[in-house]
Amino acid sequence: MNEVPQANVVAFNNPETSGGDNRNFDYQDFFENGAVALHLVSADGAILHANKAELDLLGYSAQEYIGRHIAEFYPDRDVIDDILCRLSRGEKITRYPARLRARNGSIKHVEITASGHFRDGKLINTRCFTVDVTDLERTRTELKRQDSTYHQILDGLPVAIYTTDQDGTITYYNRAAADLAGREPEIGKEKWCVTFKLFTPDGKELPHDECPMAIALKENRPVRDQQAIAQRPDGTFFPFQPYPTPIRDETGNLIGAVNMLFDLTDRQRAQEARHHLSAIVESSFDAIVSKDLNAVIKSWNRGAERLFGYTAEEAIGRSVTMLIPDDHQDEEPRILERIRRGEAVDTYETIRQRKDGSLVPVSLTISPVRSATGQIIGASKIARDITSRKENEHRICMLMREVNHRVKNQYSVILSMIRETNKRADNPVVFERQVRERIMALSRSHDLLVAGEWRGVTLFELLLSQTKPFGSEGRISMSGPSIVLSPNAVQYFGIAFHELATNSAKYGVLSGDKGTISVRWNATGSGASKLFQLTWAEIDGPKVEKIGQGGFGTVVLKRVAPEAVGGKASLEYGTDGIVWTLEAPVAAVEASVANEA
Repeated sequence: MNEVPQANVVAFNNPETSGGDNRNFDYQDFFENGAVALHLVSADGAILHANKAELDLLGYSAQEYIGRHIAEFYPDRDVIDDILCRLSRGEKITRYPARLRARNGSIKHVEITASGHFRDGKLINTRCFTVDVTDLERTRTELKRQDSTYHQILDGLPVAIYTTDQDGTITYYNRAAADLAGREPEIGKEKWCVTFKLFTPDGKELPHDECPMAIALKENRPVRDQQAIAQRPDGTFFPFQPYPTPIRDETGNLIGAVNMLFDLTDRQRAQEARHHLSAIVESSFDAIVSKDLNAVIKSWNRGAERLFGYTAEEAIGRSVTMLIPDDHQDEEPRILERIRRGEAVDTYETIRQRKDGSLVPVSLTISPVRSATGQIIGASKIARDITSRKENEHRICMLMREVNHRVKNQYSVILSMIRETNKRADNPVVFERQVRERIMALSRSHDLLVAGEWRGVTLFELLLSQTKPFGSEGRISMSGPSIVLSPNAVQYFGIAFHELATNSAKYGVLSGDKGTISVRWNATGSGASKLFQLTWAEIDGPKVEKIGQGGFGTVVLKRVAPEAVGGKASLEYGTDGIVWTLEAPVAAVEASVANEA
């Protein structure tokens, strides 16, 4: 390594020029052999000296590095120009984020701390401390990616969705919500609703703090079966049906709410179009029926036959009340009274009865039928089966709750993982490596669940996925009945298997050439008391006295994984290796049983 000119070294080891106190501290040794990457730069930007940690960080030799202009190693020229400019003005740089180009072409994310050495007001050189934060940046990027995935899911939905905090302040809205409202709400400032103005279905203005979303937050409950009309800034109106639902944290505390807005414009336009129809369309899929003013059926199309089960011969000439359940018989007199007054009956949802006695939800549209002279002689009724729509609305609500639950569960697992790892990591490098490995293990389990459409993953598949990265899966025997694990069990068992395999690769069977690992499982008992039992045992391996370097594995195996499935576990250290056993209710482990429960 090139020697540092004495005029430059003095900035590091002379207490008068460095502002420090020599005492018993060897600055030269600290500069040369310290773990922190350090380099010395002249006033014009030439690298005067670099210690071993600096050279190791970027992979250069002293001959390749020293003497070159510092800007050659910064892919972002404006960053180094800013740093040098600040230092020349006498400013100190503290943890300045930057990127450095290593000898192999890779980019290192670093934080720079630097100060200048001046003599008679003139900059002589600068000293720079470089900290590698590449792995931390990757972890941050991964967390941002997962958050981005959550927003991409919501952004891709065709239905309008937005969220608020517990005070009603808007925190997010998707593209469909902005398009429906005809405006871009201001996140962090506006409250309750994404719409410009609100009105009740009868036309009265509805204050935003009295809208369904406000009620859901103030009363901490979902609000259903309400409709409203919104006005866009351009003056147009649209009717919609909201589905505000509170969001709670793991402890049940209210932290915000999510609202879905179903645009009812198209449906109402279709209703208005049907009100103007006076002819019966035989080929229509909807049930279209006409009746006289005494409620006697005069015509009956194929759609009505499919919906209600009566043939035209069976229906024509009978009273339409045969289709109305006993608890809805009061509807028909009110309908006929309005028809006699020449009023069209707006579409409404109700229940009708089929020939076999079963009930079906329908959407009814009724319009007066006039003679050639304009006299009202009856009414036309269009009945549409809305069973599928009701089911779809329910599935969408369930989907939103499921998406919210799964994303929060993933965040909870990752946050717990980071917290527990941080407690036990010796230094940031170890912390970053362990967090990265554990997030990758969680990602492997997540990939299996996605491939299986979140219905579950077999225990064999999960074991193979978590042990394969260690390259010794041939020394692991697996036996037991075919069991499809629930998504919750997949995530926590996956973490446990990763910790067992990691520990074995460091201290146990997988660290050498001897020994095998046996993983066996079964289910005993029956009914609600049926138990799942699993044993991971290392055979003929070295004696193991601990799990992992910091004890996180022990926490996972003894507490986190078993508690996640309502079970218990034990961890023993034998002469041949460790033995981990777990026992839990089958209802909390197996996918089909968990779904039924």
